[in-house]
Amino acid sequence: MADHIHKILIIGGGAAGLELATCLGQQLGKPGLAEITLLDAASTHIWKPLLHEVASGTLAEAEEIEYLAQAHRNHFRFLFGRMEGLNREAKQIIVSPITNKQGIELIPQRTFKYDTLVMSVGSVSNTFGINGVDRNCMFIDTTSQAYRFQKQLVETYYIQSYANQSHQRDKPLSIVIVGAGATGVELSAELHQVTKLLATYGLEGSIEVNITIIEAANQLLPALPPRLSQATQEQLVKLGINLKLGRRVTEVTETAVHTHDGEVFDADLKVWAAGIKAPDWMKNLDGLETNHINQLLVDQTLKTSDDNIFAIGDCAACEWVGHGGNVPPRAQAAHQQASTVAKTIVNRLKGKPAVPFVYHDYGSLVSLGKFSTVGSLMGSLMGTVSVGGFIAYVVYLSLYKMHQVAIHGYFRTAMLTLSNLFRRSAHAKIKMH
Repeated sequence: MADHIHKILIIGGGAAGLELATCLGQQLGKPGLAEITLLDAASTHIWKPLLHEVASGTLAEAEEIEYLAQAHRNHFRFLFGRMEGLNREAKQIIVSPITNKQGIELIPQRTFKYDTLVMSVGSVSNTFGINGVDRNCMFIDTTSQAYRFQKQLVETYYIQSYANQSHQRDKPLSIVIVGAGATGVELSAELHQVTKLLATYGLEGSIEVNITIIEAANQLLPALPPRLSQATQEQLVKLGINLKLGRRVTEVTETAVHTHDGEVFDADLKVWAAGIKAPDWMKNLDGLETNHINQLLVDQTLKTSDDNIFAIGDCAACEWVGHGGNVPPRAQAAHQQASTVAKTIVNRLKGKPAVPFVYHDYGSLVSLGKFSTVGSLMGSLMGTVSVGGFIAYVVYLSLYKMHQVAIHGYFRTAMLTLSNLFRRSAHAKIKMH
C-alpha cells in the first residue's frame, strides 16, 4: 500500500492563505511531499488593502489573481466553495452546496479530509448590532461587494446628474462613510478623486458631491500617532470632506444615518467601515475557542487548542507579546503569519518543533490617493519615524510588492509592474461600467 500523503487544507485565499498555499506548493507540493489544497468562495484574489480602489473604480482589473491559474503554476489544488462546518474527530471540513442564481443546486454538500488545517478566512465588517446597518449600508469586505458599490456609485451619479440637468433636483449627491480607520479614510480620498474625474470626463450635468465620514472616536485613524492623525485630518478637510468625529451611529435608514446626539445625515450612498470581526459561523466550530469577535484563539505558534488546526490573518486572535492586546488585523501581520506557519508545517512533516510567531510592526501607512500618503515607520534603532509624501507612498507600495513577490516571485512581479504602468497610460483612470 502506498504511503499516506500528508493533506494540508487552507481555508480562505486572502493575503495570508494565498501566500501560504503558494509557499507550501513550491516547498512540499512540487516534490510530492504533501498535498496542498486551498478553498475559497471566490474564484479570484485581490489584496484586501486595495479594495477601496476597486470600490471607487480606480484599480486596474489586472490586479486580480485567478486562483486556478495560481494553483496550477505553484503545485497546489484550488477548490471553489464555502466552508460551513468542521468535524475534528473525523478530521474533515464540511463545504456548503453550490447553487446558481436561480437557487438550483449545482454541487451538493461535500466533505474534505485534512491532516493539517489552516483557517485564514479573514474578517468581515462588524455592525455591532446597530439597527438598519445590514439592510441599508454597503460593505467593502470582498471583491464582489467592492464591485457592487462601484456599480452603484456610477449609476447613482448618472441618475443624479440627469435629475439636476432636468431640474428635478438640485441637491448634491451625498455619500456617508461610517468609520475613520484606514478603509474609511482611503475610500473617502479615492471617491473625492473619482467624482472630480467623472466631471472632467464631461459627464453631462456634472453635480456636486458631498462626502462625510462619521467616527465614534475623537480622532481619525486610531492606529496612528495623534500627530499623523492630525495631518490626515487637515488633508481631508482641504479636500472638502466633512468629518464628524465623536459621533456614535445609532440607526441607519434607507435615506439617512442617525447619530447619538440626534443629528441626521441624509445619504444617497452609505458605506459601513467601522470595525471588524471574524465571520459568525466560526463561533461554533466544533469546540474551538473563540473571542467576542469570533476570532480563533491561538498560542504563540498560531496553533488553536487542536494540535492539527492553525489560524492566521484577521480570523486569528494571537497575543502581541510585550505590547498588551492582540496582534492587529493588518496585511503585514497576515504576511508574517503565513511565513511562520509555512516553516512550522514544513517542520511538522520532518518531526521538528513548531516555529514561534514574533510580530514585527513596520508601522502604519494610509494612502490618500494622489493627494498624499502619511504614516509611521518603526525602526529598531530609531524608534517611530513619521513619514509623509513621496517616501511614505513608496513604502506603502512596497508592502503590496512584498505580497506580490510572495505570490509571483521577483521576475513576474517586475513584469506585472511594467505592464500596469503601460496599461494605466492607455486606459481611462476610472471604470465607468
